[in-house]
Amino acid sequence: MKKGVVLFGSLILALAMCVPAVAQPSTRAVETFVIDNFDTPNDMEWQWGVQASRFVTDGYPILKTFEGIPNSLRFFHKDTDPTAQVLGVKVAFDRKGDNWFEVYQTQGDERYEYPFFGTVTQIDFWVWGANYNYNLELLVRDADGRVHSLYCGTLQFEGWRNIIVNIPGYISQHSRLRNGRRNMSLVGFRVRSHANEAVDNYVIYFDQLKYTSNTLSNIYDGYDLRDSDFGDSNGTSSSASSSNTRADAVEK
Repeated sequence: MKKGVVLFGSLILALAMCVPAVAQPSTRAVETFVIDNFDTPNDMEWQWGVQASRFVTDGYPILKTFEGIPNSLRFFHKDTDPTAQVLGVKVAFDRKGDNWFEVYQTQGDERYEYPFFGTVTQIDFWVWGANYNYNLELLVRDADGRVHSLYCGTLQFEGWRNIIVNIPGYISQHSRLRNGRRNMSLVGFRVRSHANEAVDNYVIYFDQLKYTSNTLSNIYDGYDLRDSDFGDSNGTSSSASSSNTRADAVEK
């Protein structure tokens, strides 16, 4: 009798395993988005800016693009693509100490924060180090408006290195409120010198800034009704504007 029960149970389990996989809709769609590869700076909806702390030398920092590409990316750059370029910054300070500078996006005369799509798992980019004892931070603003500094490591190496930054789970990427900020956003990069490191002639380059995201994580049945216009004064501007937000002053 017990043997018959075991055989019957095995048959039920086998039938259950034959249920088509399509019966379980996927809630994940992992995609990679390139924010900027710096190859076509004049075609982007934003530009890049830079600012530095109080002891910066007159005439600095300087930001411009140069022809170049990390060797690991040359294979993916086709002859028909635009000329490969990288974003460079040169900075000098009048004295050693807690010096820093920030690289960020702009629209017109104002700072601009790039809005991420979906739930971001990691941000990665290439950075060229000059073997100075400086630290690199990535700044993001969460869905509640708080700015987080994500440590990317030391810049005490020579040449190109791929930096991958995982987004911690404690950072709120989506507001639970209909009129809240729509997404987490990119504030920029911050480079900070060690107190005893040379500061009179520093150069850094960036390339291939992108991120990986689960694009279905915050999409639900009826998502399109979130911004319905009821014709009243409290329309959708507060929720929609966060997808094209401009940065407030970042607290140092």
